[in-house]
Amino acid sequence: MPVKGQVLISGASIAGPALAYWLHEYGMTSVVVERHDGIRPGGQTVDLRGAGRTVARRMGIEDAVRARSTGEDGVAFVDARNRVKAAFAADVFGGEGFVAELEILRGELAELLHERTRERTEYVFGDRITAVDDRDDEILVSFAHGPDRAFDVVVAADGIGSTTRGLVFGDEARVTPLGLYTAYLTIPRAASDGSWARWHNAPGGRVVALRPDNLGTTRALMSFLCPPRGYERLPAAEQKELLRRVFADAGWEAPRVLRELDAADEFYCELVGQVRAPRWSRGRVVLLGDAGYCASPISGMGTSLALVGAYVLAGELAAQPGHRAAFGSYERIMRPYVAQAQHLPPFTPRIAHPRSRVGIGFLNTLLATAANPTVQRLARRFMSPPAEKIDLPDHTGLRRA
Repeated sequence: MPVKGQVLISGASIAGPALAYWLHEYGMTSVVVERHDGIRPGGQTVDLRGAGRTVARRMGIEDAVRARSTGEDGVAFVDARNRVKAAFAADVFGGEGFVAELEILRGELAELLHERTRERTEYVFGDRITAVDDRDDEILVSFAHGPDRAFDVVVAADGIGSTTRGLVFGDEARVTPLGLYTAYLTIPRAASDGSWARWHNAPGGRVVALRPDNLGTTRALMSFLCPPRGYERLPAAEQKELLRRVFADAGWEAPRVLRELDAADEFYCELVGQVRAPRWSRGRVVLLGDAGYCASPISGMGTSLALVGAYVLAGELAAQPGHRAAFGSYERIMRPYVAQAQHLPPFTPRIAHPRSRVGIGFLNTLLATAANPTVQRLARRFMSPPAEKIDLPDHTGLRRA
């Protein structure tokens, strides 16, 4: 029989609430547990592409996403004097290039999904899973604060550093670092900030980027090539001091971003990587989104993978005779799509972070060539994420009457 008991979802960012939406559509109930005290606001810009956009349309949220769009018109690659070396409009490559047609802040999308599910889904904020006891007919879950509860299925949708995944799979899943640290923060809007994102390369494999949002502020990104050194585990104050050292002579808008570090409430620094798991389920526990197959922010596919994965998993839980069959079918459908998303262009991320001025000049020349309308069709294959290469199941007949 299809899953009829409650489904526990760990994580209330994108994948978790999206799964809750579809589970309800197919007649199942879910509980979402989130360690933060509520839906986390803010965050950087995320994209809805290809199949991810199709799922958003099937959810009936495409227009709502468009209404909350950042309004980003494109991305310009600029030198230290802010001169444009190459530019790509949002409608280049059919709206599936550097900038997608549907761009929204992560927190805005999470809030939108929460709004669509909160009346029919139990959300438990400020708590987390601490232990699971997988039994023959149920899985008993312990929490840091709440009482133990029994569920039919547990879904780990709590990100690349998923603690739920660690409880069940140990170190079986491999987090592969890509040799890049990236810091994100929100800073006040300045007169120089328009409707285009701006990307600046500085020698030493450093990048400073500024992106407009729809809230009257600017989203800043600072990234630099570096092997794993544990910087992602440092306290925020030490991470900010590290950035001041690394970007002290980066020029362009770097001094402005560095001045805003201490005042930035929304600050996050990560070691960019991918999650590769030999299996996505064990017993009654299954991985979803970044917890199971993070493709990294470089891929441009994280949000689409989350939405598509939630759609496929919920449909298979409703259609298949039990959770084991559902998990197996979900993985068979999603694996090729995930493999495409995780297959990054050669020399990524080094190609976008040249270490020398000569390398930066070569990159800008390459981008300027790619921006030429006569070569855009050929360039799309190499410069657009693989957003559409999945045959989405049609679960229309499984939805509630």
